[in-house]
Amino acid sequence: MKAPLLASIDIGSNSVLLLVGRIIDGKLHTELQRKETIRLGGALDSAGNLLPSAMERGLECLRRYAGLIAHISPTHRRVVATQTLREARNREAFLQQAQAILGCPVELVSGEREAALIYQGVSSLLPPSTERRLVVDIGGRSTEICIGQGSHLEAAVSCPIGSVAWAQRFFGDGILNAERFAAANADAQALLQTHMTPLSHATWEHVFGSSGTAGAISKALHQAGYPAGEITRPTLFQLQQQLIHAGHIDRLPLQGLREELRPVIGGGVSVMCAVFDMFQLQHMRIAQGALRHGVLFDLHASLQYRGEPSA
Repeated sequence: MKAPLLASIDIGSNSVLLLVGRIIDGKLHTELQRKETIRLGGALDSAGNLLPSAMERGLECLRRYAGLIAHISPTHRRVVATQTLREARNREAFLQQAQAILGCPVELVSGEREAALIYQGVSSLLPPSTERRLVVDIGGRSTEICIGQGSHLEAAVSCPIGSVAWAQRFFGDGILNAERFAAANADAQALLQTHMTPLSHATWEHVFGSSGTAGAISKALHQAGYPAGEITRPTLFQLQQQLIHAGHIDRLPLQGLREELRPVIGGGVSVMCAVFDMFQLQHMRIAQGALRHGVLFDLHASLQYRGEPSA
């Protein structure tokens, strides 16, 4: 019997991502991917409510995605929402409408559950290995950090720092200077420090960066002539100096940077620098897997557990 078509949707703080595929013999065969930059994380008002305009942007995106997955059984869909909706006081209004549009539950995952799914997504798309891994996912309003060996997760933490939140907090007027980067780095490290207890004695052999911020930084470095698919400490801090030299997001010379990332690149780079400093990292590889992949593999496993057809 043919493996069922599965769909996952990640309602993130910066983007909403759709993944459709089949899992056959433990391998993902992707049939469709979509990404829309909605930036819900930049649309919380002073009272912590998601602005109506942003809510409608998100719901419109989900309506488009609902059309793309209309042929997939509701039991073969899984949708997760992350940090912005964890924070939003009016999240229930959004979640109820999202569920009605998509025809399936929308799971508001905890930071720790999000981290576990990220690790599952990253490890599922890597070759089988017993290597010890540190996985870092800098999102729009939260950063997840995981330690594991091969596909086995050992510890995971979630910290409320991210590219959108830090861009708003430190670079909201578009100005990029050394003082602001120093303040952003210091505040990010201070918050990271309060969440690091589960990882305090962790060791690793390889470091992987998952999702948008790591990918955007890696692409900017590749456009500047550095090797693709990686971030090194020297190149990361050279990129930070480039941003400082530009002085303003409107003057960024970065080739290959998608225009919608321009407002948040300062926040993303400052958080990445803080992570490199906190963990004394020298090198990071860009992972192909991310939260949406982990959600899809987790859905596949739950269907197998219930006795539904898999591969």
